[in-house]
Amino acid sequence: MSACLLGLDIGTTGARALLCDEHGRVLSVATAEYPLSTPQPLWSEQNPEDWWRGACDALRAVVAQAGVAPEQIRGLGLTGQMHGSVFLDEQDQVIRPALLWNDQRTAAECAEITARVGAERLIAIAGNPALTGFQAPKILWLRNHEPERYARVAQALLPKDYIRRRLTGISATDAADAAGTLLLDLRQRDWSDEILAALDIPRAWLPRVFEGPEVTGEVRPDIAAALGLPAGLPVVAGGGDNAAAAVGAGIVQSGIVSSSIGTSGVIFAHSDEIALDPHGRLHTFCHSVPGRYHLMAVTLAAGGSFRWFRDTLRTVTGQHLGYDDLTNLAESVPPGAEGLIFLPYLSGERTPHLDPLARGAFIGLTARHTLAHMARAVMEGVVFALRDGLEIMRNLGMAPDQIRATGGGGKSPLWRQMQANIYATPVATLAAEEGPAYGAALLAGVGAGLFRDVADAVDRCVTLTASVVPDDHAVAQYDRVYAIYRDMYAALRDGMHRLAGVSA
Repeated sequence: MSACLLGLDIGTTGARALLCDEHGRVLSVATAEYPLSTPQPLWSEQNPEDWWRGACDALRAVVAQAGVAPEQIRGLGLTGQMHGSVFLDEQDQVIRPALLWNDQRTAAECAEITARVGAERLIAIAGNPALTGFQAPKILWLRNHEPERYARVAQALLPKDYIRRRLTGISATDAADAAGTLLLDLRQRDWSDEILAALDIPRAWLPRVFEGPEVTGEVRPDIAAALGLPAGLPVVAGGGDNAAAAVGAGIVQSGIVSSSIGTSGVIFAHSDEIALDPHGRLHTFCHSVPGRYHLMAVTLAAGGSFRWFRDTLRTVTGQHLGYDDLTNLAESVPPGAEGLIFLPYLSGERTPHLDPLARGAFIGLTARHTLAHMARAVMEGVVFALRDGLEIMRNLGMAPDQIRATGGGGKSPLWRQMQANIYATPVATLAAEEGPAYGAALLAGVGAGLFRDVADAVDRCVTLTASVVPDDHAVAQYDRVYAIYRDMYAALRDGMHRLAGVSA
């Protein structure tokens, strides 16, 4: 009887459960959607009870679909959206809807945190500046704006850890997800007494911090029976979605970096030691690999820029051009789009500019340029934005030998070759890309004793397809164009900010 492993991802759009065997072969996948609420501009909330219903539906379905006996399931790993804040009272009741990673209401609280802790000290301890997405400013926002609710708080949990609490009755988190709260001491891999004291946040509100593969508890007997899970199923700490996805992609040793092009874009690098960008342009977090770290660069509108271009064309022309149509057009244009550059700052920008008022732009348009040139410029602009983050990592001494392309950027041959040429590094893809839930399942396998450690799990379960190598001529051309691209933000920044103040 083969052993099986479960991974559960509490995402923003829904829960995703995955069941694989001890060799990493995926047996079944199930999803359950839930709504997102935006009660005011820039606010983003969800009801944690919706997460719980989605988690139960996905877990129940994934076990039923695989047709495995409950006793075959050896471990459950949790992952999910980072940075969100779930507030519970002393009876474990949710006090208000959870504030999510993309909620932007906390600008004043970020300034307050920076003033209380100090900008340099904050980066030295927590690895990051105060950004609106993190959990710490959400706690301060509750205190500043909803004092009656704040007075009831007994626990502040991250999204996946609320599900853990419901499954096991235990409050716990992992170092990778906790690093995204702005309350963790990265070196100690535990809560920072200095930051907590500066912000007047009780340590008792926060769960115990574990390493990703460590067992945090067992599924309660009544819950296990209702979901078709074995009694006493161990639940490991898991990780935030990016760290768990990196485990599933094999980014668990130095020299390997992932480049993910989804709605946003992410460059993720494993690091054996803490590597801090003193300007806070990169996120430095703990990894789900015990005792290890990762650097992460984020561009906010990667695939989102390509989607905007497609949707705008449909609206203007009435033609339903798909992504493949646009990619085929882009392929007919040489590297550099004959002097056309696109800045993909449609949602502001994070790495490296940390500028919510940055704006997108086509630069260099001439009468020669066609729809095909614009399509290529959009794709290249997205990869240039990701290279911005990669260049900072290289300056910190983290030059990759290989980049693994995931998301939409890993599925398209043109995207893959474009990344290899712009990064000047070979680009590989995964034989099967299953996302954060798969990495959480591998972590569960380590906790259950099926693998020696995370590296062993990756060696036995993660396989790659053939690598794409850079073309020397294209690399030289892209280096020239990228140098121009890098100058554009500084040249246009003041104008972007003035335009942001222009009302409709």
